Formats: sequence, C-alpha cells, structure tokens
Amino acid sequence: MKKIAVFPGSFDPFTVGHESIVLRALDMFDEIIIAIGYNSEKKGFFPIEKRIKWIEKVFEKTPKVKVLSFEGLTVDFCKQHNAKYLLRGLRTSSDFEFERAIAQMNKKILPEVESVFLLTSPENTPISSTIVREIYKHGGNISEFIPKNMIIE
Repeated sequence: MKKIAVFPGSFDPFTVGHESIVLRALDMFDEIIIAIGYNSEKKGFFPIEKRIKWIEKVFEKTPKVKVLSFEGLTVDFCKQHNAKYLLRGLRTSSDFEFERAIAQMNKKILPEVESVFLLTSPENTPISSTIVREIYKHGGNISEFIPKNMIIE
C-alpha cells in the first residue's frame, strides 16, 4: 500500500520553511499532497488559485508531490485520498501545543491517520507566512523567505 501524507495549511504564502519540510519528508512517503485548505476563520491574502500554481511550480520536477485545495475537515480529505499520515512542521513550542491538540482530535475522529511532526530547520524557525505576508504588504523584499522558483507577482 502506498504511504500517502497530507501536508495541510493555508500556505498564504508558501515559504522556504514549508518547502524544507516537504523536501525532508520525501524519503518517508510515496506521495505527499500539499493540501491548501479554505479556512472559514481566515480570509486569504493571496488567491488560492495563485497559491496552487506557485507551489506546483516549486515542485514541478518532484512527481511525488501533488498540490490540491480542500474545504472541510482535514481528516475527511485524508480519507478521500487514502492518506494515512498528516505531515506537520513545528517551529516553536507553542506550535507543538497547538498541533498536539489538533493531532489528538484528528486521532479521535479518524484513528487510522497518524500525525508526523518534523522540526523546522534552525535557519527557518523565524519564518512564518504571517511575517512574510506583512513584509510583502509593506513593499519589502521577500525573495529570501520563499522558494527560489516561486515568483509572486
């Protein structure tokens, strides 16, 4: 059976930290689905269609990576795509507390799905989509915080 992982998030925008997590997880899974969720609590800054195109460009030479969008519960998306793993990156201890609570609820809802956590590489720890978005909104240069072949127009 294929080992399929879902890497869910808003990725608004996708950062070098996200890219690093996916690249480091490639040897662990047969397929990684980067799943861009519609979060009813958040209004996205960049249109979801652009985010999909940008991330597809980043992984255009990596056939094990797919980019899809979804609405609803992440575990339902996992079920639809026969994914048995949820991939998450952890930057800080507060990320761990938040992700642990979600992982435990996901486990209650869909016990066959395991959450896999990778620690962010030290150089990427301060990089978050929120901070990158703020830099962008105020005209700053974000090129060192997003993947090399991802061009935000």
